Amino acid sequence: MASYGSSSTANSTIVYDTALLLVRLTVSCLIMTHGLQKLTMLLGSAPVEFADPLGIGPVPSLILAIFAEVVCSFLIILGVATRFSCIPLIVTMLVAIFSVHASDPLGAKELPVLYLLVFVVFFVTGAGKFSVDYLIKRNKKSVNY
Repeated sequence: MASYGSSSTANSTIVYDTALLLVRLTVSCLIMTHGLQKLTMLLGSAPVEFADPLGIGPVPSLILAIFAEVVCSFLIILGVATRFSCIPLIVTMLVAIFSVHASDPLGAKELPVLYLLVFVVFFVTGAGKFSVDYLIKRNKKSVNY
């Protein structure tokens, strides 16, 4: 990673990892609110009315969305299996963009597109040093030597 305005690689790494942490926490908490709304819908007494873009039924589709938006978001907050946890969220956002909101104007697609971008970035970068993933990786290296 390039260092901007500082000759210290350690400083630039701290800034990079802090930025990953802040974005990870913020975006995961925000998308989790959508998942908790869906969970309320699932646990409510009213019949489930949810899109079925995969043809598996509205309830299974809702459960998959809840899993991605609540469980996977929580794992990303902790930085546990971050790259793996991004996959269901990426799929969920692709379904939202290209199926659920396919005929909607761009304004309705903006939020899932932004979420998609962030989760693709985390899939590529991982969670950074301020994560459980990093602690596990660091401990594995120390055991091997």
